[in-house]
Amino acid sequence: MNAITKLEMKKNLQDRGLIFWTLILPIVFTVLFIAVFTSGTGETESRQVVLSIVPGYTIMFVFFIMISMTESFIKDGNTGMVARVASTPSQPYLFLLGKWLPYMYIVMMQIVILLLFGKVVYDIPLEQPVYLLILSVFLTFMVTGLGLALAVAVKTNNMGIALTQVIALGGAVLGGLWMPVDMMPDILQTISALLPQYWAHQAFQDAMAGTIGYADLLQTSLILLGFGLAGFILALLCYPNFLKRAKG
Repeated sequence: MNAITKLEMKKNLQDRGLIFWTLILPIVFTVLFIAVFTSGTGETESRQVVLSIVPGYTIMFVFFIMISMTESFIKDGNTGMVARVASTPSQPYLFLLGKWLPYMYIVMMQIVILLLFGKVVYDIPLEQPVYLLILSVFLTFMVTGLGLALAVAVKTNNMGIALTQVIALGGAVLGGLWMPVDMMPDILQTISALLPQYWAHQAFQDAMAGTIGYADLLQTSLILLGFGLAGFILALLCYPNFLKRAKG
């Protein structure tokens, strides 16, 4: 597992496209949309927009790591690496963990950098940094867990990109990352409460403002943990079919 983790991390550090998806594009979108939505508004309204967009766009863009995860798994399947690993006594879950861990590191760094960008450029409050760190860990686990399931299940890169966009952008709209949930129709508010994006966004905003309580932190953490575990279990279930598609 350690060898797979090191190899995967090395490949990702050499991937300049990953820097674009994880840092450059989120920062550009954040600056652009804050400029658009704060134009002509008062200081109070502008502040509310900033406090919603910075964590909202951070949460939305961490989902794009699924594209890199999908590409990596498909490439390893086509080059014969998956078949070679399968021929060893190593258990499937160790291979999945070895591929999974580097993306956890990447997403965690992405969240920290984007929040620090918000702090430096827009002076967003970070009143409960420990709680924010805990939420970041569980958000990382959730996103990469779902990404692991997607990477094992899809058959082509194009399918992975398409489903990632549906999950990231669809979840952003329904989860209240683009507009306040209370402005949505009742049916969409109900759907929103079923999405991890909604819970992560609300918790991040409260932790930034210093108003999140221990019970709310625990509830959100368990929800994110549940989605991440569901992704890992699904990846294990889909792994035999993934192995059949891999070239020997």
